[in-house]
Amino acid sequence: MKFDYHMHFEYGDYDEGWVQGFFDAAARRGLNEIGISEHSHTFPEFQQLYYDDLTLDDSFVGRFQSTWLKKNKFKHTLDDYFRFMDRLKSTHKVKIGIEVCNFRDQSAVENILNGRDFDYVIGSIHFLDGWGFDASALVQEFDRHDLRDLYEIYTREVERLSSTGLYDVLGHPFNLWVFNVLPTFDETEYFERAARALSKAGMAIDINTGTAYRYPIKKISPPPKFMEIAAQYRLPIITSSDAHQPEDCGRFIDEAIEYARGFEYTTCLQFDRRQRTEVPLG
Repeated sequence: MKFDYHMHFEYGDYDEGWVQGFFDAAARRGLNEIGISEHSHTFPEFQQLYYDDLTLDDSFVGRFQSTWLKKNKFKHTLDDYFRFMDRLKSTHKVKIGIEVCNFRDQSAVENILNGRDFDYVIGSIHFLDGWGFDASALVQEFDRHDLRDLYEIYTREVERLSSTGLYDVLGHPFNLWVFNVLPTFDETEYFERAARALSKAGMAIDINTGTAYRYPIKKISPPPKFMEIAAQYRLPIITSSDAHQPEDCGRFIDEAIEYARGFEYTTCLQFDRRQRTEVPLG
């Protein structure tokens, strides 16, 4: 089975004509099912959490992020999203998910998600102590930090998210490498800790091709060494394109499947209302 469970409508709108392109691309690439995982910054229900967590001071990072929060954010409520997805479900095979950032106040996240009929929930590490590290405009911020410290912070965030029981999948694990900032140390300790936490939580990992075509690293995430450890811990997987444009739905999914098979994965997960089924990969 070929799935793509991680993509976003944010660069367009809740317009059936525009989103039809995602389904057209899925059909061209032979996908059996797709799922939409809108960013939490789409929804005003999460707005205060961003303002609480992100660095928004007069530093370069703070000024950039303050501007970022005012562009194309918080434009649809969760009710809007579910109404639109219900319309799509009447004519298309599609699952409804969400990608939530690693907010400090996970009890607030739980309250927002409570009672919502998602098929799956992705939790992703997008902030490191208030810095959105995967923004290309902020890449120079890497020079101001010891990379080992960043791996420690990232790993702690994975452990924290895993401990909440709120998430089905960790999005694009250890995408710290997206700008080719690569460690000169052995990351095994961090990868092992993350895998243990994910295993204890019963969470899957996201084999994400977005880092192969949207970032300088030009490789599928997670990194190979993490994949080795994930396979040892038998962490289940999903495959995804992280598409933000219709034409990218399913992009490099065949390569993601082959990447996973290289670590002896033979199955992936299919989701329905937070229930998961293990199905043949590819």
